[in-house]
Amino acid sequence: MQTTIQEQEGNIIAILEGSLDTAAVPETETAMSPLLEATDKDVIIDCTDLKYICSGGLRIFLGVLKSTQEKGHQVFIKGISNDVRAVFAMTGFINLFKFK
Repeated sequence: MQTTIQEQEGNIIAILEGSLDTAAVPETETAMSPLLEATDKDVIIDCTDLKYICSGGLRIFLGVLKSTQEKGHQVFIKGISNDVRAVFAMTGFINLFKFK
């Protein structure tokens, strides 16, 4: 699992590549910590190359969402695959996030 964080056009973007399985959760959570600290930006989580997400991965997304919304900003998910979208739908997360 690889996570890249960058700033672009006034947003902070997390690019996720690989499988966000239970083994990858601790490292991914650490890599995504800058998203929790962003105080003046919307967040885009680019899932174009995300193949799988486990419940621990969903917990990371939820933490980013709560932190960002508390600061008055939004989280967008970009490029989500049908398989990952199905997990979001089954868990009700599809209703929590905005998709690009």
